[in-house]
Formats: sequence, C-alpha cells, structure tokens
Amino acid sequence: MNLEKIIEVKGLTKNFRKLIAVNNLDLNVYSGDVFGFLGPNGAGKSTTIRMLLSLIKPTAGSIKIFGMSLKENREKILRKVGAIVEKPDFYMYLTAYKNLEILGKISGGDTSYKKIMEMLELVGLSKRAKSKVKTYSHGMKQRLGIAQALLHDPELIILDEPTTGLDPQGMKEIRDLILYLSKTKNKTIFLSSHILREVELIASRMIIINKGSTQVEGTVEELLNSDLMSVSVEVDRMDEAVKIIHESQWHEKLKNVNKKEMQFELSKEEISALNKFLVEKDFAVSAVVPVRSLEDYFLKITEGGDK
Repeated sequence: MNLEKIIEVKGLTKNFRKLIAVNNLDLNVYSGDVFGFLGPNGAGKSTTIRMLLSLIKPTAGSIKIFGMSLKENREKILRKVGAIVEKPDFYMYLTAYKNLEILGKISGGDTSYKKIMEMLELVGLSKRAKSKVKTYSHGMKQRLGIAQALLHDPELIILDEPTTGLDPQGMKEIRDLILYLSKTKNKTIFLSSHILREVELIASRMIIINKGSTQVEGTVEELLNSDLMSVSVEVDRMDEAVKIIHESQWHEKLKNVNKKEMQFELSKEEISALNKFLVEKDFAVSAVVPVRSLEDYFLKITEGGDK
C-alpha cells in the first residue's frame, strides 16, 4: 500500500448550535485508495464532505489534503480535487457538450473539444454529446456529473452517494467507472455511500461512522475477516447431527437450527475444524456457507455491537 496520505483528518468537529453533527472524527485516506465512507443516515457523512470541500467551516479539528492545511491552502488544494455532492446540477435545455464547456470554464478545466469528448467517452456518453440533458436518464446525469468533476484532471475525486436512485445497471456502470479511474487512471477515490454491497465490491479501505464519530477504520478485507461469521451448515441426518453437536464443545457456537441447516457463529479458523468434526462423525456435509458481509458488520457496529 502507498503510505502517502492524501486526506488526513484529526479531531474534526462540527456543531450546529446544540446539534453535534461531527464529533472528534479522525480518518486517513492514502494514495490510490478507493475509500468507502459509511454510516447510517444522520451519521455526519455529508457534513464531513462539505468540510473537506471547504463549503462549511469546522468547529474544531484539522484537515490536511495532499499534505497541506485546507484552511491555509484552500485554492491550491481544490484545484486538484473533483467532486459530486448529492445530485449534480446542469442546464437542462443545453446539450451535454455545452454543459461541460460552460461548467469547465467556471471551474478552470480544459474546455477544448478534444478534452470534453475524451471525458464524455470515458463515462460512456460520447454518442449523446449533442443531446439535451433534459433527455438524459438519472444514471446518465450521474455519469455526466463525474465527467464534469474530471475535466480538470483531479488527483482526488470525492463522490457523495453517486449511485443513489440508480437501477442495478446504472449502479454497475458507476462501479465500473470508479474502478477504472482507480486502477487505470491512478485516481484516489473518496466514496460516501449507504449501499453497502457496492462499497464491499470496490473499496480497498473504509471507515464506518455513527453519530459523527469513528467506529472502525481499516481495509475491507481486514474488517470483514477480523470478527466472527455467521455460518450455515447443511448435513444429512440433521436430527442426529444436532444431538451430537449439543453433546460436544460446539454447542456453545450453535445459534439456530431448522430442518435444513444449523447456524453457527464461528471464526474463520473454526469453520474448517467444525467441518472436520462432522466428517469424522460420519456425516455427509453438503454445504458450509459463511454469510458474513459488510452489511452484517455495518449493522453490528452501528447498532451498539462491539467496536
């Protein structure tokens, strides 16, 4: 992993009178990360993003981007950042090409024909360059928003809920685009989302926040493998298997039983040991299915489980 910090947040706090929207938040985003920024509604995600983009001022704490203080180097930093906050806004009665030309001039991006068409090609909209934006679907507008954010070739891309309201095909298109930008274009991506499966598929690192504070931070793989998993086990002679389990050391791990399966809570290492135990007792094990997911982990963290 590249240890160059692109975003470094320490003790970030934002109060709106009596409401503490963000509370002493720490996070680190490294070069090349697809960084998942997760939390339930009202957790402080959008407020944090607005502070990262200098749209609102923190009550306390510090933000460094590209190793520089955002407070002291705002313009220099933002020239290297592209962002979509909530849904992108366009001139609906103008073409996609004209929108990028106008918005690019406002942001100081390259507005040459070659550059605009290159961005539209990147997001899969080159064939609709001359179509008015009012004829675009929601997913096409989201992709056009990403094209707008990329016009000035930013090093860091901040996306706030980029797949909200999209159908499964639209989600896949945005997901593939994010992976392309990360792996092929070497962009660092900061991705806020409530769609946990999407983050699990594309993020390299993530943080979960709740009530404005950090709950956990790390690589997706480490976080999902660091805890117990819910595991469904299917065997023949289920009634006999349940009896033997209750008479063994595995009874403490057994959480639920139905006609088709036994459900255990196990560590990764215990899964193979349980399978071996059942086989040695002459049971035919037809399925061992871990159902651990980011959604399980997220719910555990945000509903008062272990931190």
